[in-house]
Amino acid sequence: MFHDECGCGCQPVDIDHLPPKSSENIIVSEPAINASVGLPLIIKGQARVFENTFAYRIRNADGSILLERSAMANSPDTGKFGPFSVAINYPLSKSASGFVEVFEYSAKDGSEINKTVLPVSFRAADSINLKVFFPNSKKDPNLIDCASVHPVTRRVPKTEAVARAGIEELLLGPDRIEGELGYGTSINQGVKINKLTIQNGVAAIDFDQTLGAGVAGSCLVTSIRSQITETLKQFPTVKNVIISIDGKSEDILQP
Repeated sequence: MFHDECGCGCQPVDIDHLPPKSSENIIVSEPAINASVGLPLIIKGQARVFENTFAYRIRNADGSILLERSAMANSPDTGKFGPFSVAINYPLSKSASGFVEVFEYSAKDGSEINKTVLPVSFRAADSINLKVFFPNSKKDPNLIDCASVHPVTRRVPKTEAVARAGIEELLLGPDRIEGELGYGTSINQGVKINKLTIQNGVAAIDFDQTLGAGVAGSCLVTSIRSQITETLKQFPTVKNVIISIDGKSEDILQP
């Protein structure tokens, strides 16, 4: 029996012929088959894949996609297995059960290979919704306003550190579904937060040097600042934002 994909552009889930728990080149150790998964959802295992890159996907029971992203295994060399571990937040499922898929996109033809599909149940989670802000090429096709960013909603575990949670989601960038809707990011991959404080309406956020690596051009700088600032200003305690890199706020993110 196939479950319909609901127009998301990927192959439907054949629940009567699920692949084994581990494929030849991707071994999944967590979650277990029929595991109860929470928020965040943890996926662990080992992979032997092209350029160490694999994809993972979370589906509703009807096959519709909740989230898809890519990650990398920490392989010591080409053709060797490397461990991987991801912890990902995902939208609220419309069903009590669903599927976790881990696979590789073929470098030859883009097909899905080395695929493992794990049936899971979604455990109730105490969560909140936050907004993160990205440029959008479909909403602003001419990219006239470099500061123009648009919100997408992310579900995260309930926390008092909502501002940090929002920025952490921002740094992940758009997932595949958001990307197909035109959302992108001007922020480098792999940026880490060193420190975030909020006092007297001012959010002071310090990043590692990855934030400024290779950044050039006034439009790109403006977009980066806008993404960070608007994500933080959604919270009523934040009126102004100071961005720094390794403790330095002057002369950073310069065109």
